[in-house]
Amino acid sequence: MQTIEIKTTQNVTIEYELASLWERGLSTFIDLIIIAVASVLVPALLGLAGLFALIPFQLLFTLCFLSFFFGYFFLLESMMGGQTLGKKMTNIRVVRLDGEIPTVNDYLLRAVFQYVDTILSGGILAAMLISSTTRQQRLGDMTAGTTVIRKRNNTRMHLRNILNIDTLESYEPVYPQVKVLSEQDMLSIKQVISRVRKYPNDAHWEVVESLAAQLREHLDIHEVRKSDDLEFLRTLLRDYIVLTR
Repeated sequence: MQTIEIKTTQNVTIEYELASLWERGLSTFIDLIIIAVASVLVPALLGLAGLFALIPFQLLFTLCFLSFFFGYFFLLESMMGGQTLGKKMTNIRVVRLDGEIPTVNDYLLRAVFQYVDTILSGGILAAMLISSTTRQQRLGDMTAGTTVIRKRNNTRMHLRNILNIDTLESYEPVYPQVKVLSEQDMLSIKQVISRVRKYPNDAHWEVVESLAAQLREHLDIHEVRKSDDLEFLRTLLRDYIVLTR
C-alpha cells in the first residue's frame, strides 16, 4: 500500500492511500464501457429518427465516442468532486498535490491528456507512468498537479492500531453521542492526532483546538477544558470503537 502526504492550505499534513494501478484501471474500464454504450445508442437513435442517414454508422460512432470521451471525464470529474462513475464505484477520487481543491482547469488538463494516456497509447502509457512514478501519476496528473487516492482508507484498522483496541475490553464509553459521527470523521480525527504527535508545531496544535471545539459544539459537550483537547479527541476515538465494534 503506497501513501502520499499532502499539506493543506492550513499547513496541516494529511496522509492518504494512493489508488492502486488495478483500481484506476478498473475505474477507467467501467468509464469506457459507459462511454461506448452511449456512443452506440446515440447514432442508433438518430438513425431510427432518420437523421444522418447518409453518414456511416462507424463514423458516427467514432465521432460520438471521441466527443463523449472528453466530455464525460471533464464534466463528471468537475461536477462530482474529482470522481467519474467508475471512480465512484471503485471508491477513488482526484486530489491536488498542493492541498487545494482541484479547479476546472485541472480537470480540463486531465481530460485532454486522457486521450494520450488512454486512447493513443492504448492505456500502456498511463499504466507505465502510474506504476513507475512515486506519486502514481499518469501524464494528465503530472500536467495538472494531481493524483488519485482511495476515498476511504481502512478506517477501523487504523483506529485499532493507534488506540491498541486490545486494552479496551473493560472500557466504559464517556461520550455515547459519538455514534452520530461517521468512520471517515473518526479517521480524520485520528490523522489530526497522529500529525500533532509526529509534528508538534503551532499549526497542528491550532487544528487540534479548532477540531475539538467543533466536535464539542456538534455533539453538545460542554464540560471539557481547553487544555484537554488532545485527550478529548482520543477519548472520542476510544468511545467510537467500543460503541460500534
